[in-house]
Amino acid sequence: MHDTVVLIGAGGIGAPAAIALGEAGLRRLLVVDDDRVELSNLHRQLLFERVHVGAPKLATFCAVLRQRYPAMSVQAQPGKATADNALALAQQGAVVIDATDNFASRFLLADACHLAGTAVVHAAAVRWRATVMTCAAAGKPCYRCLFEDIPAAAGIDCSSAGVLAPVCGVAGALAADRALRLLAGDADAAGHIISYDGHRDRLRAVPISARAECALCSAQPAIGSLRASRYTNPASCRLPALVSG
Repeated sequence: MHDTVVLIGAGGIGAPAAIALGEAGLRRLLVVDDDRVELSNLHRQLLFERVHVGAPKLATFCAVLRQRYPAMSVQAQPGKATADNALALAQQGAVVIDATDNFASRFLLADACHLAGTAVVHAAAVRWRATVMTCAAAGKPCYRCLFEDIPAAAGIDCSSAGVLAPVCGVAGALAADRALRLLAGDADAAGHIISYDGHRDRLRAVPISARAECALCSAQPAIGSLRASRYTNPASCRLPALVSG
C-alpha cells in the first residue's frame, strides 16, 4: 500500500500518467476503468491502437504496461469508482490519481480519499487547457476548499469542444510528477492548483488555502460518509472558471 498508486481512468490522462510512473520505477499500480476503446480517442490514449477499438480499455491498458515495465506490478480493477467502492479503492494506495472526466467522480474521489486519509491528485484536460490539483493525505486544503460542490449547469466538454493530445500528456505527466513527489514525502507537492495553457504555452501554479467552513476538511465537517445521491452531476469534462482565463 505504501508504494502503490491507484489510477482511476485508463484514458487520455491515465495513459501518459501510467507511462511516466512506469519510467520512474513505480513498484505497484492499480488501474480502475469500465470503458471501451473508441477510434476518436486514439490520438490521445497512447497505449491503444486501431486493433483495440471496441475492446475494454482495462485489459489492454494493463497488458501493455506489464510488457513495457515488467518490474512494475500492474493490477486491474474492472468497473468505475462509485459511492459503494470508492473508499475501499482509496484505501488500497498511498496516492490516488483521479484521471476521470466528470465532476461527479472528482468530488466522489475527493471525499473518499479524505475519509481514507489517502493523498489524491486530480487531473483534467479540455481543449488546450490542463489542470492538476494535489491534496495531501492530511486533507487540507482539499478539493472542496476550492470547488465547494458539483456545478448545477454543464460546461464545455470533451465531446463538443475537443482536447489536444499533447495537453492530455501534460496533464498526465504533471499528475505522475505530483504522485511520485507525494510518495517520496515531499510536502510541497500539495496545496496548489497547476494550470497549463497550451494556446499560450503558459504553466502556472496557484496556492490554495483551506476554507474554515469547508464541508469536507473543516473542524466540523458536514461530510462523514459517501452517499450516492450526493454525486449527481451533468457537468462532464468541465474546466473551472478559475483556470479558464
